[in-house]
Amino acid sequence: MSSEGSSNHQPNASWLWNTLTPSQVVLPSMSELRGRVESFWNTLTPSQVFVGSFLTLIVLGTVGLQTLPGLFTGPGLSWTDAFFTITSAVCVTGLIVVDTAEYFTTWGQAYILILIQLGGLGIIAFTSIIISSLGQRLSVRHEELAEGPAAHVPQISPLDLTWAVFRFTLVAEAIGATLLYTFWVPRFGWGTTNVWHAVFQSVSAFCNAGFSTFTTSLEAFQGNAPLLITVMVLIVLGGLGFLTLEEVWLWSGARGTQKQGSGRFRLSLHSQIVLATTAVLILSGWIFFTFFEWSNTLAGMPVGTRLVNGLFASITPRTAGFNTIDYAETLPSTNFLTILYMSMGGSPGSTAGGLKTTTTALLALLAWSKLRGKVHVSISSRTIPSSTISQAMGLFVVAFVVVTVGIYGLTLVEFKSVFMSATESDFLVHMFEAVSAFNTVGLSMGATGGLTTAGRWLTIVLMFIGRVGPLTVAEAMSRGSKQRTGMTRYAHEDVAIG
Repeated sequence: MSSEGSSNHQPNASWLWNTLTPSQVVLPSMSELRGRVESFWNTLTPSQVFVGSFLTLIVLGTVGLQTLPGLFTGPGLSWTDAFFTITSAVCVTGLIVVDTAEYFTTWGQAYILILIQLGGLGIIAFTSIIISSLGQRLSVRHEELAEGPAAHVPQISPLDLTWAVFRFTLVAEAIGATLLYTFWVPRFGWGTTNVWHAVFQSVSAFCNAGFSTFTTSLEAFQGNAPLLITVMVLIVLGGLGFLTLEEVWLWSGARGTQKQGSGRFRLSLHSQIVLATTAVLILSGWIFFTFFEWSNTLAGMPVGTRLVNGLFASITPRTAGFNTIDYAETLPSTNFLTILYMSMGGSPGSTAGGLKTTTTALLALLAWSKLRGKVHVSISSRTIPSSTISQAMGLFVVAFVVVTVGIYGLTLVEFKSVFMSATESDFLVHMFEAVSAFNTVGLSMGATGGLTTAGRWLTIVLMFIGRVGPLTVAEAMSRGSKQRTGMTRYAHEDVAIG
């Protein structure tokens, strides 16, 4: 038998398909498909859903940026630059490889602003709002995802907190946009251009994104104190955390004199630490930044303007990303101080990144307790659980390792050869860039636009991990995260330290 004849009798996919009868072709029904989807959904942990939500939004946003018409004033972005831009927007970072003001049309800027808003509020918050608006009860999974730090304060339900997020965000951004519009009237008039600048800056400031419709951010408005104060208030409100804002609202009595036990509504320890740490960081940063830059980037300004810009320099590193001074011109001492403040970041449950104010405070309280010979960490007549202290220490260690690897990675891929000696300024520039990316700040000493392809992808990874949290990423990648782990204890054996 010839090979040709043999091939004629060889079955193939098309022949097999044509031999099947309709009764033999079994497709899953809608109920079966729904069951499979629900089965897959139930296998996911809250961390996996949270990480997956951000990753999905970034991918969809990138595809939209590359396919929707009318978003660019000129040629479009490469896939790498598009992915970088969308990641920076969704992760509310603010690092840019192209000028937002010049490269994008108004529609393109609006597209980025929508992603900033979605990323700032969080996909889970929007999902909870949609479900509750349909009159459906939140599932245990949605409640676990929506509550965040609310789990430590039983007075506020997760659903109420989610609605508070939505309401307060819209009100704060609307008031901020109105004020900015008023302050820009002498410069831009009463037209739509002023409206767009005001809306964009207000949303970006409250979400701590740092994107701007101005090429030099807010450097051109150094002398406009009311405008800068408005932006600072938006940044602080967005970085305090929605739980703390809701508690302050209740505590202030604006919604009535709600009682807890026999007394007035009491601020939780979480909110007390957030407010106290935020105040200390803002005040100390104001003093240091103003002192260091008084005769440098602030030179030539009136005294009042110097003080306002010094305050702005203290607030914006806490993951906001706006700038009124050129950080390529600031002193090394100022840049290193900025790195420290970028690392501490904002507060849990907010649009801000970084270690968070509570982590910073707990580590400081732990050190103070050990110096005083105390066994437990206590503050405000309350003892903080050891598990929370351990988690804060773990977060610090993991964040330190990730940032260190990021800095080292940038020095490897950005310098032309490993045999080239990098200058001190080059190292500081890339250290500044890595810390800014991981803590979703958006400040830069001018290195972002010149990053190599490898450097841009490394920065993308840092922004994503910094936004969703390194511990969340680690938990999402854990196969056995649905099971209770860590319950086994082996025999003690001590280790010498020091």
